[in-house]
Amino acid sequence: MVNVLDEIPPSAMRDKWGWFVALGVFLLICGGIALGNLFIATVVSVYYIGMLMLVGGIIHLAHAFQVRGWEHILFWVLSGLLYTIAGILAFANPLLASEALTLFLAIALLIAGTFRVWVGRKLKPERGWIWIVIGGVMTALAGIAIALGWPVNSLWILGLFLAVDLIFQGWTLMAFGFALKQ
Repeated sequence: MVNVLDEIPPSAMRDKWGWFVALGVFLLICGGIALGNLFIATVVSVYYIGMLMLVGGIIHLAHAFQVRGWEHILFWVLSGLLYTIAGILAFANPLLASEALTLFLAIALLIAGTFRVWVGRKLKPERGWIWIVIGGVMTALAGIAIALGWPVNSLWILGLFLAVDLIFQGWTLMAFGFALKQ
């Protein structure tokens, strides 16, 4: 496996510590803005996902005519159409899209948490196995909490996740930048 950081001299990163701190501050500000209006942050998240699906669908459709054989073309065209339609629907009705994405998030968290509990129990003779189980229970509980609040919480939950991620990434980059400075 290639490690990208092996190619970067440590001094080059240390010289750029200020950029990491500046990016961290910018992300903190963006996270604060998102936290200030979770509804708008949710809509922005839906538009972002819709844009990715729309671009992905168009690329699928373009790719469909590059492959040989009807069965392959049919698969790529159908796949591209589904992505494109989903992207268009996200732009046409971001509230409905946020409901669907929030429900999907709840289901994904519940499945991931249940799987982590199962893995943790399988690791039971090893030290620290309980932390995997606890993490899995917390993830599953988050999924259940989101599902119980659905569809009302779909107006703000995606925005909350975006805001929290931006804030954590901001703090992380600031800490990394200050650590590089020392």
